[in-house]
Amino acid sequence: MEVHLIDGTFELFRAYFAVPQSRNDQGVEVGAARGLLRGFAALLASGRVTHVACAFDHVIESFRNQLFGGYKTGEGIEPNLYSQFGLAERVTRALGIVTWPMIEFEADDALATACRLFESEPEVTRIVIASPDKDLAQCVVGSRSVCWDRMRDTWLDEAAVHKKFGVGPASIPDYLALVGDSADGIPGIPRWGAKSASGVLAHYGHLEHIPPRCSDWAVRVRGAQALAASLEAEREQALLYRQLATLRRDVPLSERLEDLRWRGAPEAELRTLCGELGDTSVLERLQGKIATL
Repeated sequence: MEVHLIDGTFELFRAYFAVPQSRNDQGVEVGAARGLLRGFAALLASGRVTHVACAFDHVIESFRNQLFGGYKTGEGIEPNLYSQFGLAERVTRALGIVTWPMIEFEADDALATACRLFESEPEVTRIVIASPDKDLAQCVVGSRSVCWDRMRDTWLDEAAVHKKFGVGPASIPDYLALVGDSADGIPGIPRWGAKSASGVLAHYGHLEHIPPRCSDWAVRVRGAQALAASLEAEREQALLYRQLATLRRDVPLSERLEDLRWRGAPEAELRTLCGELGDTSVLERLQGKIATL
């Protein structure tokens, strides 16, 4: 069996910018939630999904904001998008998808924890992490745990992670610490770019293994002296950035593998939500896959 783990926050953002804004009969903006409903219903109707869960950032801030003041916040998010966060969680629940709303942790932490919990289950043939987020590449294991960008229909197994980033999954947090991740507010280390970071980390693997003097480096990298000096001056910050980029795998998820089995959408809940969103087409799309509970 395959286990599908979905980055709900990314999917909501994608729907918001892909689907026209629309208000329901009560004047509430529901365009992104409606797009999310249609997109997830299509995925479930495809017959490819047997076990599924979806994680959301219930709030944008997490424990990482206490570690670093520059980490991402909800500031600047469109009000019409922010107002649909709770509605998005109702969408997945109405579709019968196990839903994890994160407050202290982030959605990606929940997905990483689920990978740890389920990748060793003998019945699981593959874990599919439905997200294009770079930091989730650290969860890839061979061809058993992979990332799937649903929008572009591209896949990252371990070989593809090496090809894209120049390092293996275990070095992704170190890589992001050096080059930065603007989506999360991680600035990176001055002078370090993708080419230099991958070149050095491909050999040393982790930040603490990189010698402070470039004369001791076993790899040749352009501008090595300036890179080494910058890293040495910012080493404490680099380690902090790596901590920020490292996904937690200890989120207290109570579900077992069998709990993720998709048993259909609960009819009453789905009909109510479809009425609020002004879209009943999903009921027809999921015909025969609605659970009358």
